[in-house]
Amino acid sequence: MNNYLGIIGGSGLYEMEGLTDIESRKVPTPFGNPSDEILTGVLGDTRMAFLPRHGRGHRILPSEINYRANIFALKVLGVDTIIAVSAVGSMKEEIRPGDMVVPHQFIDRTKGRPSTFFGDGIAAHVAFADPVCHSIADVLAGSVAEDGETVHQGGTYICMEGPQFSTRAESFLYRSWGVDVIGMTNIPEAKLAREAEICYATLALATDYDCWHETEEDVSVEGILEIMHKNVEAAKRIIDKSAAKIGDRKPCGCAEALKFAIVTDPAAIPEGTKRKLEPILGKYLK
Repeated sequence: MNNYLGIIGGSGLYEMEGLTDIESRKVPTPFGNPSDEILTGVLGDTRMAFLPRHGRGHRILPSEINYRANIFALKVLGVDTIIAVSAVGSMKEEIRPGDMVVPHQFIDRTKGRPSTFFGDGIAAHVAFADPVCHSIADVLAGSVAEDGETVHQGGTYICMEGPQFSTRAESFLYRSWGVDVIGMTNIPEAKLAREAEICYATLALATDYDCWHETEEDVSVEGILEIMHKNVEAAKRIIDKSAAKIGDRKPCGCAEALKFAIVTDPAAIPEGTKRKLEPILGKYLK
């Protein structure tokens, strides 16, 4: 049992059928508390941790999520792989509500969200040209196809600040950029996962056509929830299939993302910062 899979999800994805050795864990971090307690357990041969991104009852706005605490807490538990399940709007005709997307790229349109563990006396710059772990993305897309759902592998997720949906002008602008889906939560999640040397991939559930489509209704909370509820059970099956396969995935470099990223002389890093970031930096500061 070598892999530890973290699931960051929303309503309905707090746990899964078949999970054993279940425990609810409070994991405080130097960055504050995560969105909620983390449910841990074992599914088959895979250890798993479930973290509700918006808290149970969906009470935290995308801008209010403590992304650093969420990723740090999963790192402390030993999670080495994250599947982020997210509702998104489709920006392309061929990605229909109900379809699933496994994007490979992100565009960051958020404002003021803390997006790094570093600072306070240490500078580090991780490579982020390929923000998704392609090994996990391949496993995820294969599991969606195996389950019989429609999957679009690759493409770009644009992350907006929210909590309001796009204006029609913004929606047409993003369409002109060639993006595939739009959401509010996967940045800075993906950036922090890379800094924490955790493999990260997104299972994006298309719920609407944003507000660009001429013949479909504009995005609404009611419409999103209706599609989401239909997709929850499919998402659970896909996670189950993916969990069984992650041990056989292709090698990747995510676990060494910081190997050449730290530019500060170790002797110059404050001791307090070293202690704070020990779960992430420990192996490089010995």
